[in-house]
Amino acid sequence: MRVLHTSDWHLGRSLFGRGRQREFEAFLDWLAGTVESRGIELLVVAGDIFDTTTPGNATQKLYYQFLNRIALTPGSPCRHVVITSGNHDSPTFLDAPKELLRAFDVHVLGAVTGNPEDEVRVLHDRQGSPEAIVCAVPFLRDRDIRTVEAGESLEDKIRKLSDGVSLHYAEIARIADERRQSLGADIPVIAMGHLFTAGCITVEEDGVREVYAGALSLICSAAFPPVFDYVALGHMHVPQRVDKTEHMRYCGSPIPMGFGEAKQEKLVLQVDFEGRTPAVTEIAIPCFQPLERLAGGLDELSLSIAALRSAGSTAWLEIEYRGDEPPAVVQQAMEKAVAGSLLEIRRIRNNRPLQQALRQSATDETLQQLDPEAVFSRCLDAYGTEEALRPDLLASYREVLRSIREEDVMAEKESGL
Repeated sequence: MRVLHTSDWHLGRSLFGRGRQREFEAFLDWLAGTVESRGIELLVVAGDIFDTTTPGNATQKLYYQFLNRIALTPGSPCRHVVITSGNHDSPTFLDAPKELLRAFDVHVLGAVTGNPEDEVRVLHDRQGSPEAIVCAVPFLRDRDIRTVEAGESLEDKIRKLSDGVSLHYAEIARIADERRQSLGADIPVIAMGHLFTAGCITVEEDGVREVYAGALSLICSAAFPPVFDYVALGHMHVPQRVDKTEHMRYCGSPIPMGFGEAKQEKLVLQVDFEGRTPAVTEIAIPCFQPLERLAGGLDELSLSIAALRSAGSTAWLEIEYRGDEPPAVVQQAMEKAVAGSLLEIRRIRNNRPLQQALRQSATDETLQQLDPEAVFSRCLDAYGTEEALRPDLLASYREVLRSIREEDVMAEKESGL
């Protein structure tokens, strides 16, 4: 059986205010073509299908058009699609059409149902014979795997989270093994998951969030019983193995989620089974939108941009200015440098105002000792902001802080904390 493992699409994501619909369209078109050209029989998508719990109409349309092409196109080699949720997804949104999609052999698991057998799916070939078992474990939220007790310590919480994940996978493995034995077929068992395992590699600004507060790397490879012939994981954006194993893998995100991933090779993983033995092939994903990080003073930055222009680059740029010119001067110079080209500036990082704002009035003053409004006030001072403008700017800043805090509270509630 030939399987393709992908995850962390994050459909609907933007980059510093710039929509990325064209990239997602190009990726899904490439993915569908890869499924067709390589004769993929099972596609597994291990979470974070969407970037938010409320994807827009255009994003939803892209998702369903892809499923239509994969599952309903006559002659498509792909007999099965299995999709599980990630921490960015809304379980109820993913699950809403699951009964309809299942009629087309698209299996969606958005939330834990309370019955572990729901997560163990036996897949059959076109002749009706069993050909694989998929343990489609959705993102396990805090409330799914532990109970809260009064007076428990952080260590107690971490232990219960780790034990909860391990016990869940142990139960799923037991059910899968029993089903395989009852079928009398020596078919592969594929497990899915969306979590952060110990020793994982992350990169700057990749958007990967700690899924269990206070327990970033609590899950180790021992959580996945040996009955699993391949473990298809999501959540990490860097392709990598778990504990240097060949059969426990993260495929990574298909497009760079931020400039920290700009030079990273993106992959999907083809898994070919001979009986129950997997052979993994890494398939490189084309770059659909180049990203470039530039750093230096004005002259150095201008030279770098000129080189990209002469090469006909269409890159989006993140610029880190290192100098003493005021922000307005830097902004004007960079816009002039890219004017008339295919380049696009997405962000200019200029730490000069912040550095000025945080000049220590005492040798022991640190950023941690200042509240957010104090930092903002000093930034206004550094920019020389007029007094008449400050009340409105401060009100807007307070509104942003309030929104962030509300999002944090909602995230905690969603995690069951």
